Amino acid sequence: MLICLKDMLATAKNEHFAVGAFNTTDLNLVRAVIEEAEATKTPAILQFAPGEFNFATPEFFAYVTLRMRNSDVPLALHLDHGKTIEDCLRAIQAGFTSVMIDGSQLPFEENMRLTRQVVELAHACGVSVEGEIGTIGAMSTSDEGGVENITYTNPEEVVKFVEGTGVDALAIAIGTAHGLYPKGFVPKLQLELLKQINQVASVPLVLHGGSDNPDEEIRQACAIGIQKVNISSDIKQTFFRSLQCVLNETHGFLPPKMYGPALAETRKTVREKMELFGSLGKADQY
Repeated sequence: MLICLKDMLATAKNEHFAVGAFNTTDLNLVRAVIEEAEATKTPAILQFAPGEFNFATPEFFAYVTLRMRNSDVPLALHLDHGKTIEDCLRAIQAGFTSVMIDGSQLPFEENMRLTRQVVELAHACGVSVEGEIGTIGAMSTSDEGGVENITYTNPEEVVKFVEGTGVDALAIAIGTAHGLYPKGFVPKLQLELLKQINQVASVPLVLHGGSDNPDEEIRQACAIGIQKVNISSDIKQTFFRSLQCVLNETHGFLPPKMYGPALAETRKTVREKMELFGSLGKADQY
């Protein structure tokens, strides 16, 4: 079933787990996430950043939305890191059930103003909206944006932003970065900051850039109050490494024989993340 992000995360918040939001990009990754979600009876979010949306083309989502509507598990289709009203509008027109408007690098009042405009537009169409305050880091392997120096989310701004924009979910910056971390880089989540934010936040909280943080930190973050964890690099790395291995071993070129093993390996990573976030088997909560 295809549902909106607001409904997806409301249940996660009430039942104290987080839902994995996977940047799926193409048919193979879409299949890996949906098929593993169905096999394990787990809710999941498929998401596409604007560059991925453009690569897939709007017509691709006619298939994606049909596949998701026909599924027996709760699924949401989300635009990740939309930067403009136009980005969000294109996703809404393509059938997305939620959009993110990322004005985090704008001055706070401008971020609020842009986010409020998107909320008014999206809510009129029955579409949920994720906003962001604070700025997440970015590594060279990411095309989703970010900054060199993280600006941590200020708990005092959370209430004002949520009330002033009407967002349905809020992405926060507590020490992660997009992309794969370079060798020697030791990430650390600011879990005490998360506790402070969770105490004042009235909407579900979102963690971006969680691919390379230690599992125990991610698990603790979900227990404290994260309801959505974005995963992109991990599943793509698994898929392409497996594909390269099959290519090296077989020198094949038939897609079913090439993609089949890569899909199977990617599904393992998807399941590991679902278990880490506490959402595995939770479809019956919806």
